[in-house]
Amino acid sequence: MKVSAVLFDLDGTLLNTLTDIAAALNRTLAGRGLPELTLEEVRAYVGSGSRRLVERAVPAGTAETVTDAVLAAYRADYDKNCDIATRPYAGIPGTLAALKAAGISLAVVSNKPDGAVKALTDTHFPGIFSSAVGEGPGIRRKPAPDTVLAAMAKLGVSAEETVYVGDSEVDVATAKNAGVPCLSALWGFRTRTQLEEAGAAHFLERPEELPELI
Repeated sequence: MKVSAVLFDLDGTLLNTLTDIAAALNRTLAGRGLPELTLEEVRAYVGSGSRRLVERAVPAGTAETVTDAVLAAYRADYDKNCDIATRPYAGIPGTLAALKAAGISLAVVSNKPDGAVKALTDTHFPGIFSSAVGEGPGIRRKPAPDTVLAAMAKLGVSAEETVYVGDSEVDVATAKNAGVPCLSALWGFRTRTQLEEAGAAHFLERPEELPELI
């Protein structure tokens, strides 16, 4: 297989965003008198977009109107505070530079709101990615294939030329739905066992393995 493009998930794959997500979520919950979450609880809840994160975070039986208010407040807080503790994982910058030097097209596909995806990508990886696609109007969140298909269209590549790299069960399902092979990152928010249970079959122990594989 000739690989022309690599698509990356953002949270847990390129960037360790967990601390900033948890801080924004807990500020929002505490501001409404709701129980805060541990970092590990937040780790387990991320991956399916901000609405699903908030739905998991609020107590069972919370009224939908309250959930909607928490979601709006969380998004506003996170938009302002999404890049305080967030950093690329070790090995990611060098790996991206090596892929780009080899002529591989690169894109980000994420369940974050599209504005945050583009802002974080531009800040941490200037000039590296040709496309960065997040959740927005008319684009269903992963595991629907919309973000992947949009990125491939922007890059002008087919599924046969594309590899997807992600760290969660959502990413495994997304790649399957888009018809592209998936490499599961073991440095992110899920364990190997969790990924295997989700059907993952190909793994990356370190980012630096990626250029060698493709």
